[in-house]
Amino acid sequence: MKYRKLGKAGVKVSAVSLGSWLTYGSAVEDKTAEECIDKAYDLGINFFDTANAYRFGEAEKLVGRTLSKYPRDSYVLATKGFWPMGDGPNDRGLSRKHIFEQVHASLKRLDVDYIDLWQCHRYDDETPLEETLRAIDDLVTQGKILYAGVSQWSAVQINDALHMARAFNLDRIVSNQPQYSMLERYIEKDVAPLCEREGLGLIVYSPLAQGILTGKYKPGQAPPAGSRAADPEVGRSISRMMTEENLVKAEKLKDVAADKGCSMAQLALAWVLRLPPVASCIIGASRPSQIEENIQALEVKLTEEDLNRIEEILA
Repeated sequence: MKYRKLGKAGVKVSAVSLGSWLTYGSAVEDKTAEECIDKAYDLGINFFDTANAYRFGEAEKLVGRTLSKYPRDSYVLATKGFWPMGDGPNDRGLSRKHIFEQVHASLKRLDVDYIDLWQCHRYDDETPLEETLRAIDDLVTQGKILYAGVSQWSAVQINDALHMARAFNLDRIVSNQPQYSMLERYIEKDVAPLCEREGLGLIVYSPLAQGILTGKYKPGQAPPAGSRAADPEVGRSISRMMTEENLVKAEKLKDVAADKGCSMAQLALAWVLRLPPVASCIIGASRPSQIEENIQALEVKLTEEDLNRIEEILA
């Protein structure tokens, strides 16, 4: 395993990390999910990402329960808050009330004394940014969270948060968790350059475009039985990416992977990890063998010729 600093922060995270979105606490049986987490830990993955909203806390419970057998200082635990956790008017967003209540609820579900990285799951237009940042600063001071980050914030929103933290001497955010893959590249325009300049680590999710970049989906064919896209509930989150154009691109990338002597997934992960501010890419796994395959991406070295060839396909 290789480890990278989370931006300018002192903490180091595994270049490949394990997430629990759409899988643990729902689509994957608990026993299998626990086996995946154990395998990830055994292979050197030290960064585990979840969120309060993933199955309304069930993912947090499973992740916390599984990791409890390991020394607390041996892993970096990340969770998030923003999405509704109830029907009340204050059961959502990034108000001081909701942040404090959900951080404490996550601590209980995870069964830990502190959260290594707590992330604003989205930007809240209804709450003053200063209120959000002061609430986070207080939780850092209290030792409930060690670092704070954001997810899917725009470059303007991130820049505003950094400027306000400097102006009011508040604890600054250290990371951003955006979606990024060969088929979703919006961060390259302004988000990634800003994060690199300001020293924020990128923890990217869906680096395999929710399975499309594994090559299992074929142009002009229905998703194979048992796949994530074939699941009526989970498949809705993938449908936007399942265009004929993207499937054709994935098909062409198979030749590049074959020439490199690696799998499609390994090629896609190596490509994501080439971007300088990326500290870690989050993978999902429904069986331990997938984790073993994916971390081999760290051994794939992409040359300038490889990158140009990939760019021609993606363009």
